[in-house]
Amino acid sequence: MAADKNHKSYHRPFLKWAGNKYRVMDEIHKMLPAEGERLIEPFAGSAAVFLNTDYKRYLITDSNPDLIHLYNYLKKEGRDFIRYCRHYFTPQNNTPEKYYYLRDQFNNTTNTRKRSALFIYLNRHGYNGLCRYNSNGGFNVPFGRYKAPYFPQKEMEFFSSKAKKATFRVASFETTLAKAKPGDIVYCDPPYVALSGSANFTSYHTGGFSEAQQIELVDSAKQVAAKGIPVLISNHKTEFTDKIYKPAKQHSYFMVRRFISCNGSKRKSAGEVLALFA
Repeated sequence: MAADKNHKSYHRPFLKWAGNKYRVMDEIHKMLPAEGERLIEPFAGSAAVFLNTDYKRYLITDSNPDLIHLYNYLKKEGRDFIRYCRHYFTPQNNTPEKYYYLRDQFNNTTNTRKRSALFIYLNRHGYNGLCRYNSNGGFNVPFGRYKAPYFPQKEMEFFSSKAKKATFRVASFETTLAKAKPGDIVYCDPPYVALSGSANFTSYHTGGFSEAQQIELVDSAKQVAAKGIPVLISNHKTEFTDKIYKPAKQHSYFMVRRFISCNGSKRKSAGEVLALFA
């Protein structure tokens, strides 16, 4: 059973993440079916929904191997891995020169444990917590110039404890949805469609996510729902999403303040939609 929908004390993800669902968990709980044995999430992101629900089991996947390797190290090693990550969070490492040196190490190492620890370092020291790669697969987010980047030990410890109930895998949403079976609940938080004239809102996913893929996700959701497995999808509210989500059984619309721009005066609200296929 999912967490109490009236519960207000939500757990923050340990990663900074564009489109983080931590701030809209009240809305998600209103729509996410409570009865289910396993929650499936094909777009892991910061794992805010995983952290703030209480199903018996979870299948959390993502196409980004850096994210999934990190989650698996936290699950496997717990506090030992957290201590290893902490040693990168020093005043000496909070300079442009050291940041770019460690970013190069991240891009060139084949050691997945080191790469996972550096992923947290880059997430907390890089510009706006963005996750972005170039065409060659190199992480290319610039230095963020924060006075004292926060090391999320408490948040990582909670994630590690809860991860015992979860399986984390690198997989496409198509492969993941094919594994859904009766008794499962599916929540999809795909890279959002762009808002017209709002370039700041388009950097949710490094590889891009086309309109054709958005439509393919809806088609897959309808196929899964036809088996008696509810699928909840979140996205921006636009003419395009109004059209493709029209067949959903239930819709919810609300406004969300975006936290992508480093300039607080430029952080605007955007319309959000939750569409339940069941």
